[in-house]
Amino acid sequence: MKNPENPEPSESDSETQGSRRLRRPHRVRLWAAVLVTAVLAVLVATGLRLFVVDVYTVSQVSMAPTLADSERILVEKSYPEDQGVQRGDVIVFDGEGSFTPYEGGGSTLEQLGARVGHWFGLATPPATYVKRVLGTGGDTVTCCEDTGELSVNGEPLAEPYLGRPITSENPASALRFEAEVPPGRLWVMGDNREQSLDSRALLGAPGGGMISQDRILGRVTGVFWPWDERRELPEADHQQQ
Repeated sequence: MKNPENPEPSESDSETQGSRRLRRPHRVRLWAAVLVTAVLAVLVATGLRLFVVDVYTVSQVSMAPTLADSERILVEKSYPEDQGVQRGDVIVFDGEGSFTPYEGGGSTLEQLGARVGHWFGLATPPATYVKRVLGTGGDTVTCCEDTGELSVNGEPLAEPYLGRPITSENPASALRFEAEVPPGRLWVMGDNREQSLDSRALLGAPGGGMISQDRILGRVTGVFWPWDERRELPEADHQQQ
């Protein structure tokens, strides 16, 4: 005899419970697939940014007019490869031990925030700089010639990227200097010479204001954000025969 307080489940109730049991594994598999896809996407993105191309945010005005403050730039990670560092290349480098002592490093929390922001393309890692290479190992970089031009190994450089005419009254650098670049090091300068902290200002610092090649993070190949300002970076041929 059936107990009215505990009725036996009907066929429809059994079917409903069975469909629920079927839906739950389906949802688990769906979320597992989403999680695996997300992890794979992060791994691929990490690999690309470590070994192929990374994204940096310009947080300085020292490279104007070539690069503007807050622009997002693409940085080739395989650089310099077999051809080596070339004069005229715009590079991103780690200034720890050379440029950093002259600018506040910020608190640990601020540095952590900058590194996280770098991953999302919103900030630049601490002690990271973007400059143009004007001298490599063995070069003698001098400013200025009678024409106001900067010279490398006695040969004047044409610098159209400065965005202004170079004359004896308006030289390539207001600070006069002559520096011999040791092997394995680089002489770097910003295109906005009046507002650039670079090798000129650090001649008396450890390393003589010249960075080690092993501090290079990559070569700037172009700007991809803002979208309406996206462009490839023109090459500057400063190689000598």
